[in-house]
Amino acid sequence: MNRLLPVILFCACAGGDAPPARTGATTAPRTPAFVKQNQDANRIEARDLSNYALRHGLRTRVSGTGVHHLLLRDLPGDTALPGQWVAMNYRMELLNGTLCSASEPGHPESFQVELDHVESGLHEAVQHLSVGDSAVILIPSYRAHGLVGDMDKVPPRSSIVYRIGVVSLSEPHGR
Repeated sequence: MNRLLPVILFCACAGGDAPPARTGATTAPRTPAFVKQNQDANRIEARDLSNYALRHGLRTRVSGTGVHHLLLRDLPGDTALPGQWVAMNYRMELLNGTLCSASEPGHPESFQVELDHVESGLHEAVQHLSVGDSAVILIPSYRAHGLVGDMDKVPPRSSIVYRIGVVSLSEPHGR
């Protein structure tokens, strides 16, 4: 056994110059051409959202993240805060008018602001709304379903339009 120990140690330590094998996902290199393509796509999408608003007579406000919103009905009251539950009636469609989803009449949908799995642009926009408000929200793909879409009704890299009405705001359970 004493004679095997040096052989085992030698074999275990051999090949120490080789880098460890890479595991997990790799990322695409950030080449100037790749960055430019994304910047160009974002510029085109911003233009498409602005043109949509213009064609539909919507004087939207644009946030620093590119989300457009227009309050159609603005009632006094506290706006939604992170952690609160928002119940809303909604209609979500593509820029060409194709319906992707909608709440059932009389049955608003709820989500928890900044905590639930809905479009990040929607989380951002509802924080400008209070109970009774209604709005049109235009969300660029990078704040909606991104490069792959929703794998169902929203195609890859699609901007979406929400028409929403806030029904209620409530605190999370336990507060």
